[in-house]
Amino acid sequence: MKPVPIRVVLPAHLRTLSGAGMEITVPVAGPVTQRSILDALERQYPMLQGTLRDHVTQRRRPFVRFFACEEDYSHESPDTPLPEAVASGAEPFLIVGAIAGGSGLVERP
Repeated sequence: MKPVPIRVVLPAHLRTLSGAGMEITVPVAGPVTQRSILDALERQYPMLQGTLRDHVTQRRRPFVRFFACEEDYSHESPDTPLPEAVASGAEPFLIVGAIAGGSGLVERP
């Protein structure tokens, strides 16, 4: 099967690490899933290995989220097929750095 160019949007800290632009294209052969996209991304940008997934378990790192067609796929199986709009290159696969914390307001006496 001929690889299909898949659009991927990276968060700022991963753009800096990889030296890539905000949106890149990676070749994916076979079904377009989180796993196949991340495998292709790590092949093309080996410095990203371990930043999105654990080296051993291949599970998504905390504070990293994956979106396709405005839907959060972060908790889906890595082998779940992504929407046709992503598989065709019409829409990008978004990798987003999540933010944690409270309201930031501190009550003072």
